[in-house]
Formats: sequence, C-alpha cells, structure tokens
Amino acid sequence: MGHNHDHSSTKNLKLAFWMNLGFSIFEIIGGIYVNSVAIISDAIHDLGDSISLGSAWYLEKKSKQKADSKFSFGYARYSLLGALINSVVLIVGSGIVIYAAVGRLINPEESDALGMIVFAVIGVAVNGIVVLKMRSSKSLNEKVVYWHMLEDVLGWVAVLIAAIVIYFYPNPYIDPILSLGITAYILYGVIGRLKETLYFFLQGVPKEIDLDEIQKSILAVPHVHSMHHTHVWSLDGDHHVFSTHLCLKNIDSFGQITSTKAAVKQLLEEKDFSHFTVETELDDESCSFK
Repeated sequence: MGHNHDHSSTKNLKLAFWMNLGFSIFEIIGGIYVNSVAIISDAIHDLGDSISLGSAWYLEKKSKQKADSKFSFGYARYSLLGALINSVVLIVGSGIVIYAAVGRLINPEESDALGMIVFAVIGVAVNGIVVLKMRSSKSLNEKVVYWHMLEDVLGWVAVLIAAIVIYFYPNPYIDPILSLGITAYILYGVIGRLKETLYFFLQGVPKEIDLDEIQKSILAVPHVHSMHHTHVWSLDGDHHVFSTHLCLKNIDSFGQITSTKAAVKQLLEEKDFSHFTVETELDDESCSFK
C-alpha cells in the first residue's frame, strides 16, 4: 500500500513540475508580448516554483535512499539545500520584478488588457488542474506543493480581475501596482521559509520540540541522576534527531541499567524522533563531554 502511494506521490510531483515549467516559459513570452509586468512577475514566481517542484520531485526519490558511508543519516537533508536554492532564486527574481515595476510607475506604459485576460484564464486553468490533482495529498512534499499551487491560482484570479478593470477602465498604473502587490506577497512567504531553512541549517532545536519538558521527563525516571551533552536538531525540518548522556545512580545490577535505558527510550519514542542515541554513565565514570 505504501509503495503505491510513493509511486503516486512521485507522479503527482512530476506532473506539477512539467506543467508549471512549460507554463512559466509560455508566461514570460506572453508577458513581454502583452507588455504586462504583472504577468512577468508571476512568471518569475512560477519559474521559482518550477525549481521548487523539480527539487521536490528529485528529493522525493532521493530521500528514499538509505544511509551509506557518505551520508550516515541518509539523504533527507538534501531537501534543505533545495529550499535554500529556491528561496534565493525567488528573492533575486522578485528584486528584478520590483525594479521593472517601479520603472513602469515612473514611465507608464499601456498593457494589452485582452491578452492579460487570456493569460489569466489559462493560468487559472493550468494551476487549477494541478491543485485538483493534488487536493488529497498525503506526503509533506505534496502538501507544500499543493498550497504553493493554490497560491498561484489565487494570484491569477487577481490578475484576471485587474485585467478586466483595465479593459473597461484603461489605467497604466494598475498593472505595475498589482505586480508590486503580488511580489510583496511572494517575498513575505519566501523570507519566512528562508529564515526557517537557515534555522535548520544552523541545527536549531525544532520549535515543536520542548527540550526542557523532555529533560524533566527523563530526569524523573528512576536511577537517572543527571544528563549532559544533550542535543536536538532536525535533518530536514520533518525528521528530528536526539542524543544525550545520562548519569545513573544507585545501580546494583546490569538489569537496572537496561531497564532505565528502556524507560528513557520509551519517552523518546513518544516524541516521534527519527533517530535517538542514549549513552549511560555510572557514578564513578568520568565523561570528557561534561
């Protein structure tokens, strides 16, 4: 059953990638033809989405590779690199669009409203097909792509409304203002994702993990005297890792050591860590990591 879902997930991401990439190229050419920076701004956004979708598609297969001598934790961390590349591409592209839009406000030019309407209708249709295809997404990759494509549909609805207004009430300022609005919205989301990506690159503790609460629970386990060299980090924002050293007290038998470790591991399993390591030390042992 899981195999069928994995195959379906890869097919959905592949479909989203090729449809988005093809439409992005069509969009850039059309945006230049109808003289609309709003369409070009969305094209730059869609091109960034294509990189994101391509990364998601590649990583959907790459992430299934098991750990080896090069990557002992596996390949999940590649997704952070993909997110970083995509964020940088979108930020640079948004800067170019802002420059063009401001120039258009200073030196207004008329846009082809009818052409914009045609592109907007096609944009809603193309992105809408992908959204409908992925509406029952299961994997994290698919869910992220689903919301991204839904954002694109809403953006094209905005372009369609603006184009209809321009068609009936010609105004050269509507298009660049809409372009700046779309770009500002994109940047808001991208900068948030970039901050989160860099946080995980710097191995910050995942925000959903309460390290203090975990430590209190472990210290409440019988025979645990103290803990040190405790670390929590995330491989890709979804798979988390935990490691710690425990100092044990009042240990009279090997069985007490194993039962204590088993109790601690049970606590960690409830936190759904992808990997955890628990080192134990007795009262008379010294640890170089203290």
